[in-house]
Amino acid sequence: MALTFYWYPNCGTCKKAKKWLDEHQIVYESIHITENPPSKEELLELMNKSELPARKFFNTSGKKYREQNIKEKIKDADEETMAEILASDGMLIKRPITTDGEKVTVGFKEDVFEETWKPNK
Repeated sequence: MALTFYWYPNCGTCKKAKKWLDEHQIVYESIHITENPPSKEELLELMNKSELPARKFFNTSGKKYREQNIKEKIKDADEETMAEILASDGMLIKRPITTDGEKVTVGFKEDVFEETWKPNK
């Protein structure tokens, strides 16, 4: 099954992840995360499958995260509220998000990609 790869083309981390996928000849559908951000429902599903805390889906180093004081807004927020905030603006989402419908990775760490996405391991 092909992967879904949510990315932002100007993002250095996304470019590294895309290069890794290409080098390993992994088939994926790329989705521009700011033009087509995942919906609240999709984000909740990604959060659930990733087994990561919802906070890990926020691009904490992003300009909009700081400008909108998201850190304060999510301090006591539940997962549903966080997913709603994330779905409102793709620039708030940590990227890339890669999924095969079962497994999910957020961001790019080569060892995690090796472990999760490398074919025939």
